[in-house]
Amino acid sequence: MKTYQKLIISLFLSSTLAGCSMFGGDESSADGMSGGASTSGMGDGSNYSGHPLDNPSSPLSTKVIYFALDSSAVEPQYEAVLAAHGAYLAANAGVSVIVEGHADERGTREYNVALSENRAKTVQNLLSLQGAMGNQTEAVALGEEKPVAMGHDESSWHLNRRVELIYPAH
Repeated sequence: MKTYQKLIISLFLSSTLAGCSMFGGDESSADGMSGGASTSGMGDGSNYSGHPLDNPSSPLSTKVIYFALDSSAVEPQYEAVLAAHGAYLAANAGVSVIVEGHADERGTREYNVALSENRAKTVQNLLSLQGAMGNQTEAVALGEEKPVAMGHDESSWHLNRRVELIYPAH
């Protein structure tokens, strides 16, 4: 059943990317890094000339994936984001990303490290399904050690149940 679900997700993500033209290969510079990306057709018709990872109109600008309580399943609203990151990595073999898993403060330290590892590996696997090579991603499990919200309520816990995609300086 899980293999079937992964196949369906993979097919959905692949079809989502089929119409995406922002990952063209013509924008590479001499150092192999991708140049600016055109975002025509994204609403106002203006062009974005900065780095693709910084384009606020692109799914690549989303670098934090949030999770439900006690879950490592990626929620549907993040599928296109991960498809875009996977395609970006596939088109830019010299780029790598750290996939950093986190958990909220509830649960034992061991449980939270294992859960954050499962979250990071789930995201890493989805990136690889979109073409990212194994040497481009590194999964890191931090458990509850680096919270972004210090509160002890659901709104804080939700912000701490996450995976962050950390790209080196570009």
